[in-house]
Amino acid sequence: MNNLNKRFALWLGLAGAVVVIDQFTKWLIQQRLAYGDAIRVTDFFDIVFVFNRGAAFSFLANHSGWQRWFFVILAVVICGWLLQLLWRHRGETLQPLAFSLVIGGAIGNVVDRLAHGAVVDFLYFHAGSLGWPAFNVADSAICVGVALMVLAQLREGQAAKRTKASST
Repeated sequence: MNNLNKRFALWLGLAGAVVVIDQFTKWLIQQRLAYGDAIRVTDFFDIVFVFNRGAAFSFLANHSGWQRWFFVILAVVICGWLLQLLWRHRGETLQPLAFSLVIGGAIGNVVDRLAHGAVVDFLYFHAGSLGWPAFNVADSAICVGVALMVLAQLREGQAAKRTKASST
């Protein structure tokens, strides 16, 4: 196996690790808490057990159930696209890291949608009565991955500007 193929396998391994960690933490929550329970950790953070039938910030959660399959299909399509990008950029560092985190997070949430019809969320941050929607490890990986994708694009744009400026 050549070096680039090894790197691709490592990036896939990272995505797999995200799925395993995500599913393990969700399993722990389901074993330790009853649905709807909360454990106060600090004045601003609770561990809860809730299901999110929608997407980020419970988007489309109140619909009849069609959104489950919509989000599964959407995640599969996005993962397919990101796998192609991961293969193309496997020799780099920042972009494949970003793609691996998003792929792992998306798969983690797809597993939940297939198993439960919803995503298990358990991290709840709040300030008084104002709270951020609960989320999970998969959501965190997706957010970090997307932020790294933006950073990679900004770096690429800056490098292109420097190259253009030095060639003129």
